[in-house]
Amino acid sequence: MTPDQSPAEEIQAQHERWMALALEQAKFSAREGEVPVGAVLVADNELLAAAHNAPISSHDPTAHAEIRVLRQASQSLGNYRLPGTTLYVTIEPCTMCVGALIHARVERLVFGAREPRAGAVVSQQRLLEEGHYNHRIQVLEGILADSCGQIMQAFFRDKRAESQS
Repeated sequence: MTPDQSPAEEIQAQHERWMALALEQAKFSAREGEVPVGAVLVADNELLAAAHNAPISSHDPTAHAEIRVLRQASQSLGNYRLPGTTLYVTIEPCTMCVGALIHARVERLVFGAREPRAGAVVSQQRLLEEGHYNHRIQVLEGILADSCGQIMQAFFRDKRAESQS
């Protein structure tokens, strides 16, 4: 923390730093023709794993950025449970990814932009508010939301332009 920064400003700066790293991962996805979603998993302000979407290139419908980062961290730590971790992802997770976060016991989800068509946290469903799960995940949304949303919009705008030419 810098001398002129409050604790809240320091926390915000940390969130933005990690989300910027997730955005870099999303850019990898876009360059590979994948939907540009990136994710990083952090514990104690240390990077555990970073990944981007790869279902097309890997021929794997489950190869979402969130799933890939959970797999990497689980392999690295030797445990499928990831308590005390924070997942940063550029776009609101889908149903599959929310389920994986619950099973992995991720402590906190931080996402950039909402996903109005398939978001399962606040947009289409509110799965993390369901009372029957045996694990609760803290949620923070809107970190670098404009940048996270813009990369998605640009990707799909370019895809539409390609299909019309």
